[in-house]
Amino acid sequence: METWVIANQKGGVGKTTTTITLGALLASRGKRVLLIDLDPHGSLTAYLKIDPDSTEKSVYDVFLSDTPILDNTQETGVSNLFLLPATPALATLDRQFGTRQGAGTALKKALERLESDVDYVLVDCPPTLGILMINALAAADFLIIPVQTEFLALKGLERMMRTLAMVTQARKNKIPSLIVPGLYDRRTRASRDALEVLQATYTDELWDLVIPIDTQFRDASKQGIPLTLLNRHARGAIAFESLLETILEMRGEDLQLRQAAIGKASSL
Repeated sequence: METWVIANQKGGVGKTTTTITLGALLASRGKRVLLIDLDPHGSLTAYLKIDPDSTEKSVYDVFLSDTPILDNTQETGVSNLFLLPATPALATLDRQFGTRQGAGTALKKALERLESDVDYVLVDCPPTLGILMINALAAADFLIIPVQTEFLALKGLERMMRTLAMVTQARKNKIPSLIVPGLYDRRTRASRDALEVLQATYTDELWDLVIPIDTQFRDASKQGIPLTLLNRHARGAIAFESLLETILEMRGEDLQLRQAAIGKASSL
């Protein structure tokens, strides 16, 4: 099982769209995918036509009462794609849960109990640094950082990279990550200039393509389905196909490196 975390310390940069679209693409390949909504606003939950304010099963129960994840998971109507919904009560966790011992690794421990029940877990994070994001990063095998190609969003990215450095120090190992430029409009000078700054500043961490502006993302969200099911040939869907291929290639290379290191260590 792999856990991919989608995070940025700024809202409106495409985290939920990234989560739902990558999850649907993996599910279409026969993988069992669990989406986890850690944002108290519940955008991912609402996208899938589940009301965060009235849902009886949510990720809140996993944190507060240590109930098994699968007991709180709901079907999405998409084959192989499941959701652990959010609820506004998540906003209280920093106050009532943050001082507990092991509070920062509660999600990681809960995911470890899933074993082989799912192939991929994709976690949609809130845009603020707190107990929820710390839990997500502690559980992450891979970090995806969507960033809007406009200058205010670049400030959020700077904060996210500082948080990543802090978590890396705490974990004693770096989380493999990829910055994904999104909401890109090649017709505007602002988008082009912001992309140039990203390319110059984050050369090694930046995906070499972009997720373009595509109004069909909005159409898909209105219907509560991933864009890949609405129109697999939409330019946004095609871009996410390319992103998924890049990530799977990166993860394959990481696995090969880990296996080589284990083999080398066992021969010493």
